Amino acid sequence: MKETATFAGGCFWCTEAVFTELKGVISVTPGYSGGDVEKPSYEDVCSGTTGHAEAIQIEFDPEQIKFADLADVFFKTHDPTTLNRQGDDSGTQYRSAIFYRDTAQKTAAEDVKKQIEAEKIFPDPIVTEITPFKNFYEAEDYHKNYFARNPDNGYCQLIINPKLQKFRKEFSARLKR
Repeated sequence: MKETATFAGGCFWCTEAVFTELKGVISVTPGYSGGDVEKPSYEDVCSGTTGHAEAIQIEFDPEQIKFADLADVFFKTHDPTTLNRQGDDSGTQYRSAIFYRDTAQKTAAEDVKKQIEAEKIFPDPIVTEITPFKNFYEAEDYHKNYFARNPDNGYCQLIINPKLQKFRKEFSARLKR
């Protein structure tokens, strides 16, 4: 049996690269979630007028990894304290959001958020939206497996690779071998 999680944590190239390496993750698909326009393009979403966020849809095996574990990785691998911004990327399309599919996912996301706030991992309050899942549209093919296909790209080297190195160190016990 598999379950699905949808997270938005800024650039989907970064989040896809991180979650692809987790034990129990079956697939990670970049796309657009939470907006009001049907089947938006990357250009539509980048305009900031569709209401969508760059997101990833994760298919996972709950026998190997729990939704709460995914949420923990999500919160700790991006900055959930900046409203509509991740690094140099700004706009609502780069917001931090968890799009829950049921009460169990909502509760798990809220519990993980409270735990991380209590641990004072971040100096500022977490602004991540925890909101009902509404839609998900797959990104264009050239966005899929972007880091794996373009490891020498400047953005990949400067932004994604350092994030992956930190993730691998912190979550080494949860990585696929």
